Amino acid sequence: MSLPNIIQLDGHIQTLYLAVYPDKLLLLDGGCRCDVSLVLSYITNELKRPITDLKMVVVTHMHVDHAGGALSFKQKTGCVIVSSDNNTQWYQGIHGRAMHVIDIGLAYYVARRLGKPLKYLWYPAYLTPDIQVKQGDRLPGFEDWQVMSTPGHTDRDLSLYHPELEVVYTADLIVKLRHKFVAPMPVYWPKRYRQSLEMIKQLRPKQVMMAHGGARYIEPELFDQLIAKAPKQPFTVKRTIKHKLSWWSTKK
Repeated sequence: MSLPNIIQLDGHIQTLYLAVYPDKLLLLDGGCRCDVSLVLSYITNELKRPITDLKMVVVTHMHVDHAGGALSFKQKTGCVIVSSDNNTQWYQGIHGRAMHVIDIGLAYYVARRLGKPLKYLWYPAYLTPDIQVKQGDRLPGFEDWQVMSTPGHTDRDLSLYHPELEVVYTADLIVKLRHKFVAPMPVYWPKRYRQSLEMIKQLRPKQVMMAHGGARYIEPELFDQLIAKAPKQPFTVKRTIKHKLSWWSTKK
C-alpha cells in the first residue's frame, strides 16, 4: 500500500485531516456538521475526484466537532463510519441528552470566540458505527493505520497512529492554545488521561496531529510536563462552563 498524503483542512472550530491515497480517501475525524460541505468541496474541486472516493470516516469521540458530520458524510458518500468498541452511548439517558445540548452550546461559544460565522451544528446524540474498533486494531481497508485507545477526555477517545509515517492523530488529547499545550476540557478520567499521554509519548512520533493546534513535533519533555500538569481530579462539563464564564468575564 502506498503511503498517504495527509491534508490539513481548517474546519469550523477544529483542524480536519484527510488521508489521500491514489484510490481512496480516509477522514480521520467526523468534524462538525457544517464541515461536510468543506471536505466534499475539497475532494471535488481540489483533488478532482468523486466524493465516493471517501471510503471511511473515523469518529474519535462524540463531541460536536468530531462526530457532528459523520452521518451526513455517510449519507452523501456511502462511506463507512468507524468508532470505538463501546456498548453504551456517550449521550445516553436524560443526563446525556442534556449534556449533548450543553456541548453543542459550548461549540457555538468556541466558534464565537474564534470569530466564526453562525452555523447549524445540531447532530444526532446517538451513533451507530458500521465498524467498531479497539486498542491495537488496524482500520479495515486502511491497515496502515493503527487504532489506539486514549480515553480521559471521554470514556471512548481514539487516536490513530501511522507507524511508517511516524505520525499520530490524537484528536482532543492535547490542545494547543497560543504558545502553550494544555489538557482538553473536560477531562472526566484524569488517571486514564495521563496514561493516554504516556502511551503517545512512548511512540516518539515525528508529528502529533491535533484537532486544536495543527500538526507538530512534541518533545518527550513536553509530554512529561503535560502529564505532570494534567488534572488530578475530574474536570467536568459543569466545571468547564464555570471556567469558561470566568475566563470570558476577564476578557470583557
